[in-house]
Amino acid sequence: MKYNKLIPLLLLVTAFVLSACSSGANQPADNGKINVVATTGQLGDALTNIGGDAINLTQLLGPGIDPHLYVPTESNLSTFANADLIVYNGLHLEAQMLRALEQMEQRGVVVVEVGSAIPADQLISDTSAGGTYDPHIWNSAPRWSMGLQAVTSALQQLDPDNAEVYQQNSERYFAEIAATDAYIREQLEKVPADIRIMITAHDAFAYYADEYGLEVRGLQGISTESEASTADVQELAAFIAENKLPAIFVESSVPVRTIESVKEASRALGHEVSIGGELYSDALAEEGHPAATYLGMMRHNIDTFVAAMTSSN
Repeated sequence: MKYNKLIPLLLLVTAFVLSACSSGANQPADNGKINVVATTGQLGDALTNIGGDAINLTQLLGPGIDPHLYVPTESNLSTFANADLIVYNGLHLEAQMLRALEQMEQRGVVVVEVGSAIPADQLISDTSAGGTYDPHIWNSAPRWSMGLQAVTSALQQLDPDNAEVYQQNSERYFAEIAATDAYIREQLEKVPADIRIMITAHDAFAYYADEYGLEVRGLQGISTESEASTADVQELAAFIAENKLPAIFVESSVPVRTIESVKEASRALGHEVSIGGELYSDALAEEGHPAATYLGMMRHNIDTFVAAMTSSN
């Protein structure tokens, strides 16, 4: 966390926790259901499926919002203070929220970090930040299901009257995730092995590569706080030209210019590469789009990749 943001955040946390406790700011309706807050769209979708009608759900980050950079607002802090359960990805994805989440936990709010529920030997190290892990765990469907088990357990412990509901919902949802996992593996077979290489705006797909057997390279690092240099652009363009890749990809939560610069650099080297479409990495799509749910996002991404990499074959 950047320390120049830490002091004002701490002041906000203290002020708005006190305000929420005294005035009931952002207090959900008293309908007997537990109040659950999810940080990301992927987690909001998981809780919609696992919790269903048995919970009051608030999702913090909407479509196109970058969780790496997001700083909680005053309203967010009040929402945290009125929660029974907060579910976050962890592994430093929501880096600017960590202090606020720690203070909520100290106050007795149940806080679940999905990333910590995955065994360390299943996590990928972030070599750009020693001692930490890549947080993009949802891009491996089996590991995502593994982490979400902690969400089911937390709901059952907080609300034992609905424990069986949560169990049944989880089993159904995990079966759907497993079916999507199988679909990804099947579709990827359509791409020639020598060009199963995904070039993206930032390094969000390492788990995808590890799980599904392809190579990925991102212009920026694991966090979008990092900035690509001219040398980074030139190096990636040379790799694209050398491997004669037909397409590279933009991401919904990263400015298009980051990948357009790679396209232009590739052209300067005599290789024309197309922008093969938009992938969803850190955020889901707007409601109504196929990638507005986690399962839809995973299917959209593999469909977009396969279509772009096989269009000339």
